[in-house]
Amino acid sequence: MTLDDALAALQAAIEPGRAEQMTAYHKQSRVVLGVGNEVLNDLSKTWRQDLDLEARVALASALWDTDIFEARILAAKLLTQARIKEDAAVWELLQSWVPGFDSWAIADHACSAISKRLQAEPARLDLVESWTVAEAMWTRRAALVATLPWAKLSNPKAADLEARERILGWAEDYVTDRDWFIQKAIGWWVRDLSKHDAARARAFLDVNGDRLKAFARKEAMKYLRD
Repeated sequence: MTLDDALAALQAAIEPGRAEQMTAYHKQSRVVLGVGNEVLNDLSKTWRQDLDLEARVALASALWDTDIFEARILAAKLLTQARIKEDAAVWELLQSWVPGFDSWAIADHACSAISKRLQAEPARLDLVESWTVAEAMWTRRAALVATLPWAKLSNPKAADLEARERILGWAEDYVTDRDWFIQKAIGWWVRDLSKHDAARARAFLDVNGDRLKAFARKEAMKYLRD
C-alpha cells in the first residue's frame, strides 16, 4: 500500500458537496476532500488487517504529512489499536504530531490513538505532563483528551487511582485557563469521571466548580444528581 494508493482510495470515496460542508463545520483552511467518517473507519480497519506494523507506521506518517483533513484522521485511525507489540515507533510518531494539532477533530482522533499507547505504558504520562505547560492550547488540551481512559475506569487499581489524581491535578491547574476548548476538556473529563466515581467528581467541583466557565461546569455536572 503506497501513499498514492491510499490517496486514490480517498479520492474514490468523495461525496459531491460534502467538502464544503465539512470545511465550514470544522473551520478548516487545509484541503478537505469530503469523505465520510464511516469510509475512513472501513479503510483503516482493512489496512490494519492487511499491513504489518512497519508499513502502517510508514503509511500513517505519509498520510499525516499530506496535511489533508481526512488523510490526517485516517493516519490516526491506522494507529488506534489496543495491543501493539513493540510499539515504540508508533508512540514516537504519535507524539511527534501533537505540536501540529490545530483542529479538534484531527486532535481527538490522534488522542484516541495516543490513549491506547498510554494505557499500554502508563510511564509515558511523564511526557504527557510536559504538554500541560506548553504554549500551544491544543497541546495542553491533548493532555486531558488523551488521558480520558483514566476517567472511565469502573474498577481502578491503586496505580490507576494514582494516575487519575495526577491528571485531575492537571485539570485543576487548567481551571483558570479561559480558552473554550480547555474549559470544554475539563468538563468532559469530569463528566466522564462522574459516571464511574461520582464522589470524586463532586469533590473536584466543590473546589473548582465556581471557577469554571458556566458551560464547562454544566458539562461536568451532566450526570450528577443533587
